Amino acid sequence: MPRVKRGFKARRRRNRVFKHAKGFFGSRGRLFKMAKTSVMHAWRDAYIGRRLRKRDMRGLWIIRINAAARQHSLSYSRLMHGLKKANVALDRKILADLAVSDPAGFAAVADLARAPR
Repeated sequence: MPRVKRGFKARRRRNRVFKHAKGFFGSRGRLFKMAKTSVMHAWRDAYIGRRLRKRDMRGLWIIRINAAARQHSLSYSRLMHGLKKANVALDRKILADLAVSDPAGFAAVADLARAPR
């Protein structure tokens, strides 16, 4: 059986891993075995982080909406309930942006939520 050197394919595979491990500390970025495991864990953490970011952003929007609603003597839950009853279809991302960038516009939305039905 002839000897197989595997030079090109193995080097390309290693270089792909080292490219992703660039900037890792110590042997995690220099030794192939450690770089491979570090890259796999980094990919796993990035995958989880992409899902956590969505949760974190929704929580941040709710905090901002609640703070702005309380300036207009409403709680977050009463504001959201009033908007749902008034058929105002603004999501939390837009409401939070309104609260930060356009306080007058948010005041108008809060008045809509406060109006009796």
